[in-house]
Amino acid sequence: MANKEAVVLIGHGGTASDTPKALVGELKRLEGERQARRGIAMSPREAELDKIVREWPRTPETDPYKYGVEDIARALSSKLGSRKLVVAYNEFCAPSVEEAIEGLVREGCVKISLISTMFTRGGLHAELEIPALVREARRRHPGVVVEYAWPFEAGFIADFLAAQLERAFPS
Repeated sequence: MANKEAVVLIGHGGTASDTPKALVGELKRLEGERQARRGIAMSPREAELDKIVREWPRTPETDPYKYGVEDIARALSSKLGSRKLVVAYNEFCAPSVEEAIEGLVREGCVKISLISTMFTRGGLHAELEIPALVREARRRHPGVVVEYAWPFEAGFIADFLAAQLERAFPS
């Protein structure tokens, strides 16, 4: 593989609008029970439901969020030079962040940079889960640099939001 460096753009993920609500409800219940036990590993049933929900077929109509993240990825890709870009999701949508990292390692990437579309501090995914995934990836693959471009500085986000306001509503 010519690209030895890669970027994983991480979106939150959402369910497709036609995913059966009972499946999602059971998945969230099992996740809540695991978190209450402070468990890390999913039960076999939770893992089965997670896979079904993540791999549910999607279209722009049934999952506009996924397609919105992919639009950002297309725009970002041209700004990354020779680095490969893949998209991953925290929940409800495939591939997972872990799957994306493992795939890049199998392809021979030696440096993997993660960046999230979740900008604000205090969120479970961006502030706790992704750093835990980074630590685990580093443990599993000691010869691979895995880094996380987070947190975002408040001033940087403010500049971004002010620029968007100016584009949307020029003064």
